[in-house]
Amino acid sequence: MTFEQLGLSAELLRAVHEQGYTEPTPIQAQAIPVILEGKDVMGGAQTGTGKTASFVLPMLKRLEVHANNSMSPAKHPIRAVILTPTRELAMQVHDSVKTYGKYLVLRSALVYGGVSIDTQIAAVRAGVEILVATPGRLLDHIQQKTVMLSKVEILILDEADRMLDMGFLPDLKQIIQLLPMQRQNLMFSATFSDEIKKLANKILKDPVLIEVARRNSISELITHVVYPVEVPQKQSALMHLIKKQNLQQVLVFTRTKIGADRLAHFLSRQNISCAAIHGDRNQLQRTQALEDFKQNAIRVLVATDVAARGLDIEELTHVINFELPNNPEDYVHRIGRTGRAGAKGYAISFVDKDEDSLLASIEKLLGIKVKVDQLDESELRKQQNEFVKKTGPAKEDKEKTRFSQERKRFEPRFGKYNETNYGATARKTAAGKANKIEDPLFTQPYISKYPDIASLATAGELNKKTINKRFANRALPALFTAINKQK
Repeated sequence: MTFEQLGLSAELLRAVHEQGYTEPTPIQAQAIPVILEGKDVMGGAQTGTGKTASFVLPMLKRLEVHANNSMSPAKHPIRAVILTPTRELAMQVHDSVKTYGKYLVLRSALVYGGVSIDTQIAAVRAGVEILVATPGRLLDHIQQKTVMLSKVEILILDEADRMLDMGFLPDLKQIIQLLPMQRQNLMFSATFSDEIKKLANKILKDPVLIEVARRNSISELITHVVYPVEVPQKQSALMHLIKKQNLQQVLVFTRTKIGADRLAHFLSRQNISCAAIHGDRNQLQRTQALEDFKQNAIRVLVATDVAARGLDIEELTHVINFELPNNPEDYVHRIGRTGRAGAKGYAISFVDKDEDSLLASIEKLLGIKVKVDQLDESELRKQQNEFVKKTGPAKEDKEKTRFSQERKRFEPRFGKYNETNYGATARKTAAGKANKIEDPLFTQPYISKYPDIASLATAGELNKKTINKRFANRALPALFTAINKQK
């Protein structure tokens, strides 16, 4: 089958051929004709199979009848809304809309959070037929009355399962309530959970289910390898692989944002060009890092699962899971960044013994047994020694050395130090407590050597006036007593 047989217009076919595509992928071949008929679709396909084009191309074809050159915003109402869970995916979808619609007189706009809303307001108010948005920012525009959805004919939810995972269900419900009842609904995702199917039953009307592969399937072109590596050795293992295999472009996933920053800092100290991308980075930083990675300006891109979807990087050969994801389905999306468009890819995972259960969940989901390989421990130690020799001990090692030295000074005075309270603040606190226990200055009351006032007076230590104001056995700090005696 060719694209000419799918019923697309000459303008769309011209744009498709300019991208070098001659034959549609399975999801495109099945979905495009159904969408052109105006039916609701629930489409599932593994990432990297042309899923975006499978709904962008027929959407553009259906909106061609509204194309016009009028300068009036009223002549360009929003007729299609595409919702995505992340900014990166929204940008990718919008790029596809512009690429395939370059010969059509249709306007489009992109709105997402993390950047100023003012420029987006200006773009939307100028009039657009196609709006690509993240749910939260679209609601911001709705509240400011900068967008009107009364003319929407097509609603597309891309990566709907991820939107549910990120807590967008309330936002989706609000948006859907503002849309016309008569519209076409399309829902696409690389995976479909039972929760997603429940949502589809509420939004879609008699949908056509299109799944070109079994649910949560992965490309057969991707080679999966697991290396058992303890947490302290993971950084050395990563450096070993990058140097041994001479990797020039590798995407590394961590579980947390702080973990991504730390790993990027480590690689920078090794003179490897890298950048980190996660939710705490502003949109300019994320866009710049992604663009540098695509242009091979940096060698390693360290990311959290914010980049697990929506990144379309040509000829990316290696994805490394520095840490396994908590959700096994996120593994599918992570490794989906490689092995795209018929190219081979490698998915490498470093697995600590505490992550064995996560690995078992992934294998159960995919229905495969991942190959386990071993790294040369002597090479890892050599790698670590070279790093320490070149850069000096890591901060943690310096802290341990300092602790050992201070403990030698601490223990002769105050006894054994509790290492569980390790840290500068803890050491000061422990020392203070030890001082308080050992120093009787403020912990022991003053006890007079005279049993009563009479014996005190007999000894001639105090006159009558002083006796009337004082009582025997009164607890006073020894310091005050010493000052009193000096007087």
